[in-house]
Amino acid sequence: MNIITLEYIYDLLGIITAFVAVRVAMDKKHPSRIGSTLFWGIFAFTFLFGKLVPPIVVGYLVLAMVVIAAIGKVKSGNQDEAPKEERDRHASRLQGKVFIPALVIPVFTIIGSLTLGKIHFGKIHLVDPAMVTLIALGLSTILAYLVAQLLTKAKPSTALHEGSRLMQAVGWAIILPQMLAALGAIFAKAGVGEVVSKMVSDVLPTNIPFVAVAAYCIGMALFTVIMGNAFAAFAVITGGIGLPLIVHMHGGNPAIMAAIGMFAGYCGTLMTPMAANFNIVPAMLLDLKDKNAVIKAQLPIAIPLLVINILLMYFLVYHF
Repeated sequence: MNIITLEYIYDLLGIITAFVAVRVAMDKKHPSRIGSTLFWGIFAFTFLFGKLVPPIVVGYLVLAMVVIAAIGKVKSGNQDEAPKEERDRHASRLQGKVFIPALVIPVFTIIGSLTLGKIHFGKIHLVDPAMVTLIALGLSTILAYLVAQLLTKAKPSTALHEGSRLMQAVGWAIILPQMLAALGAIFAKAGVGEVVSKMVSDVLPTNIPFVAVAAYCIGMALFTVIMGNAFAAFAVITGGIGLPLIVHMHGGNPAIMAAIGMFAGYCGTLMTPMAANFNIVPAMLLDLKDKNAVIKAQLPIAIPLLVINILLMYFLVYHF
C-alpha cells in the first residue's frame, strides 16, 4: 500500500487543465471558444478519468484532440497581462531570486528520487517505489509553487491566471511530449529497434567499441530530430543499438550508457522544429520574426555537445 501515488499527481494536473477549460468556456471574446474548450476539456478528462474508461476510449479522445488542433481551433484567449511598469518593478525587486523556484524542481526531484522510496511504515510506503521519480517530480513542482508564492508574495489567483495564460499560449504543443513518448513505445513494440540494429550492423563496423558508441549517440540525436522527443527515441535506439551492441556485445555499463544517451538525444532536441514546445513556442511567445531563430542559436552548442557526449560515453561506459 502507498500513501502517495502517481494518480494524485494526475488528478492535480487534471484539475489545473479543467480550470483552463472553464476559463476558456467563460471567455465570450475568445477567438475559438468552442474548439479550445473541447480541447482543454478532453485533456482534463484524460488526466482525471483516464484509468476509469477503456484505453480505446482514451485513444479516440486523443484523436479528437488532434483533429481539433489540426483544423486550427485551439487558440489563445486575449488575456490581460500586468502593466509593463509593474512587471519591471517586480523584476527589479526579485532580480536573480526569480530563478530559485525553477531550481527547486530539479534539486528536490533528485533528493526525492533517492529518499522517498525508502520511507515506509511497516508495509505501507510513503510513495509508490516503482514511480518514485515521477512522484518526486510532481511534489517538487508543488514545492516550487509554494517557494514562488513566498518570494513574490503574489495572490494565489495570480498563479491560476498566469498558468492559464501560458498553457493557452503553448496551445496544442503541450501534448507533444506525451504523444511522442507513446509513439516511441509503439515503435519499440513494433520491432523498429531490431530493424535499426540490423541496418546499423550491416553498414558500420560495430565490432569496434567506439563505432558502437558513436552509432548509439548519433542515432539518439537523429531519431530525436525526427521524433521531436528524446524519450521517444530512447525506447527505439536503446533497444536497437545500445543494449545489443554496447552492453551485450562489448560489456558496457548500461546505467552510464542510458544517462549519457539521453543527453545525446537532448542534443537532437536543440536542433529540431519537431520539439515545438522547446523551439517553436518560445519563438512565438517572444514574437520573433524568424520562427527558427531558437534552433539557429542552439545549433553551435548542440553539435559540439554531441561530440563531447560520444567521447564521454566511450571513456566511461567501458571503464566503470
